[in-house]
Amino acid sequence: MLKTNEVIIVEGKYDKNTLSQVVEAVIIPVSGFSLFNNKEMQNFLKNLAKEKGIVVMTDSDSAGFMIRNFIKSSIPKDRLKHAYIPDVYGKERRKREASKEGKLGVEGMDPEVLVQSLRDAGVVFEDEDTKTLPLKEPVTKADLYALGITGKENSAIIRKGIIQALGLPEHISTNGMLEVMNLLYSKEEVIDLITVLTQYE
Repeated sequence: MLKTNEVIIVEGKYDKNTLSQVVEAVIIPVSGFSLFNNKEMQNFLKNLAKEKGIVVMTDSDSAGFMIRNFIKSSIPKDRLKHAYIPDVYGKERRKREASKEGKLGVEGMDPEVLVQSLRDAGVVFEDEDTKTLPLKEPVTKADLYALGITGKENSAIIRKGIIQALGLPEHISTNGMLEVMNLLYSKEEVIDLITVLTQYE
């Protein structure tokens, strides 16, 4: 089993149960929307972030993004990592019906998908080769505009195509997409991807 010293925040106990079968880590469930009124948990997350940094892994539906954004609003950017699971449609085995949006949550994801989501977020696992990679030129918001991903007539269509090509959840923000791009790709790779996606527009 993979092990990390990073603290992972999930929505509920079933998410924790699934993730703990894949990764040995401190995994904190926030009990969904109850976090919004739970000052103790909010302060706990702030302290955790300050001491160790935290990784947020929520479901890919709109509710998951509300919880993610709530946490994001109170934690300094440099103390927070975002692990995104892809949009996968289906129903968890323990549930009688699929969720409102029909998407599987963290608890319904395959182990390999969860591990890859954590890797993509920059989570470091123990006993793995962590060679320092050369610094890449980052993609900026100005680049997104120049490439037509923002601020243009068909930008929303292009963004949707990029999100699908990268296997990201549909509710991800432009800033979130930019963050993932800079974690996973070089500027040249992003330009190549966008060129391919837009050449038939």
